[in-house]
Amino acid sequence: MQSELASIILFHRKHSGLTQQELSELAGVGKNMVYELENGKKSVRLDNLLKVMQVLNIELDFQSPLRETFLKEYSDAKC
Repeated sequence: MQSELASIILFHRKHSGLTQQELSELAGVGKNMVYELENGKKSVRLDNLLKVMQVLNIELDFQSPLRETFLKEYSDAKC
């Protein structure tokens, strides 16, 4: 999973025409963070990962056998 995420981030960064330094500045994280993400580091802070993903317009999509039930109950509870 780490290697797939690393590949996705690297692909999006390159297709966005950004250097690691530019991406790190836009996301407000250190350049080493971008390097580590692109090289499949096993543990990173979730908030930093989300900042990088936001800049690259990458969304997380959680999958679960209970996803539809959760979404229904969650939306009902918010009303």
